[in-house]
Amino acid sequence: MPPKKKEEEQPPALMGRIGTNLKMGILGLPNVGKSTFFNVLTKSQAQAENFPFCTIDPNESRVPVSDIRFDWLVEHYKPASRVPAFLNVVDIAGLVKGASEGQGLGNAFLSHVSACDALFHLCRAFDDDDVTHVEGDVNPVRDLEIIGTELIKKDLQYLEGAIDKVGKLAIRGGDKSKKPEYECLLKVKKLLEEDGRPVRLEIWNEKEIEILNHHLLLTAKPIVYLVNLSEKDYIRKVKKLLEEDGRPVRLEIWNEKEIEILNHHLLLTAKPIVYLVNLSEKDYIRKKNKWLPKMKAWLDENDPHAACIPFSGTLELKLMDMPEDERANYLKEQGTTSALEKIVRTGYKALQLEYFFTCGKDEVKAWTIQKGTKAPQAAGRIHTDFEKGFIMAEVCKMDDLMELGSENAVKAAGRYRQQGRNYVVEDGDVILFKFNAGAGLTSKKK
Repeated sequence: MPPKKKEEEQPPALMGRIGTNLKMGILGLPNVGKSTFFNVLTKSQAQAENFPFCTIDPNESRVPVSDIRFDWLVEHYKPASRVPAFLNVVDIAGLVKGASEGQGLGNAFLSHVSACDALFHLCRAFDDDDVTHVEGDVNPVRDLEIIGTELIKKDLQYLEGAIDKVGKLAIRGGDKSKKPEYECLLKVKKLLEEDGRPVRLEIWNEKEIEILNHHLLLTAKPIVYLVNLSEKDYIRKVKKLLEEDGRPVRLEIWNEKEIEILNHHLLLTAKPIVYLVNLSEKDYIRKKNKWLPKMKAWLDENDPHAACIPFSGTLELKLMDMPEDERANYLKEQGTTSALEKIVRTGYKALQLEYFFTCGKDEVKAWTIQKGTKAPQAAGRIHTDFEKGFIMAEVCKMDDLMELGSENAVKAAGRYRQQGRNYVVEDGDVILFKFNAGAGLTSKKK
């Protein structure tokens, strides 16, 4: 008997704001290297000092997303203008234990987290007597737990008020339309309290996601570690997850209805997280550090599908000040590479963003869209008239274009496709949209 075909694992639903202008926040304890990382990532000079809270107001910058496909198009068309895709990155002030109760920068810090859509969770795994640690010693596993706990506590504080407000309408007021939201929020509360799991790790249905996206929960945000029910049932499920299970919302499985509800609340523990591990230059080059196996064990248990990327802030800062040829020679001599491009690409994917290209002699441009966007809505990113009068999308795959060398060669090979309004745009598509401008058929390439 042939083995069963392994089912493809579905990516978690993106909770929170829907759009393309989404932000990655850099999250971590004080003095773990956040501002240094922000500076080398954005090539800016945000304040980076050896004391807690040297960052108070968040710094924000746009980082271009490196892509050899974009570079190929620029080389091929030699346009007057070139616009790559960008990742919006925010440097958030350091969090300390007790932030949810007002310690450190307290609620001001957590409001900065709430304003971001996904998180780089940066951990320190290097020893340096000249750089103090707010907890007294270096222990990135403990640091992971501190921040995870603070996000859960803040979401629980938010849920108390939200459940009371919605409950008055759904239960005492008899508003049946509010029952799905009430039940979904109770479900999130249980997830955080009993399971200790973030909102983002739970599986939610579309309706629950729609509800949760109105609430902006911290534990619903995606994190990159660099290192159908009634509304009442949904809210009870969320409440149990947070309260009884002590689990972030993002780790739970939610159905479509629940996801719709959760997206109204934007919980912190629903945000995606990418874990970044800040190593010494020596440990990064030799790819060894005593904390990496312990962090892997913690992540396997607490956030098993999250990305974890080691890097060295010291190395990246050194590379930033070198001329390009000197930088290339230094990396070759050390047998290593910069981690910045990988970090940016991983953050972009954590937001479930992708892009298509428009190209010509005037401009080569990457247009950011959310994964799953259909052709008319993608056309609307260029101009609303493109979406309103959409007729078709002429699509060329980058692999075909790079292999055959030109659009004419792709057409001659029969690989140039005309797609209708139900076509789901794929990452890296080169597209020419045709639309009805009222008087007749017009095509436009930007």
